[in-house]
Amino acid sequence: MAVDWVAGLFTTLQNNEMVRNRECIYKASKLIGEVLKVLQRHGYIGAFEYIEDGRGGKFRIQLLGRINKSAPIKPRFSVRKDEFESWEKQYLPGRNMGILVVTTSKGVMAHIEAKQQGIGGKLLGYVY
Repeated sequence: MAVDWVAGLFTTLQNNEMVRNRECIYKASKLIGEVLKVLQRHGYIGAFEYIEDGRGGKFRIQLLGRINKSAPIKPRFSVRKDEFESWEKQYLPGRNMGILVVTTSKGVMAHIEAKQQGIGGKLLGYVY
C-alpha cells in the first residue's frame, strides 16, 4: 500500500490551521523534515521538534496561523528552471504571494530559491 506522506503533511497543516490549533503532530521522515525546514524558513510555521516514539518518530509542529491554503501537487510534475512562472500562475493567488515547494538535485527548497540557483526539479506542493 503506497502512502503519500507529503500530501498528508500539507493536508494536516491545512486542517489544523482551519480549526486554529496552535500545534500539530505528524509522522517523521527525512523528506518531511526538509519540507518543514522550508516552511519554517519562509515563516509559515514556527519551531518543530522530533519526538522519538519507538515507531519511527514524529514531529511536533508549532503553527503560527499564517497558512491560508496548503496542498500537495499531484502528480509531482517535473519543472525546468524557466517554467516556474507558469506554475506560479496556476497554483499561487498572486505575484510574490506564497511558495511552491520543490525537490531538486540540491535538496528541498522553495521555487524562489530554485529560480535564483537556476535549477529545476519536481513540485511537491504549495503554501500561501
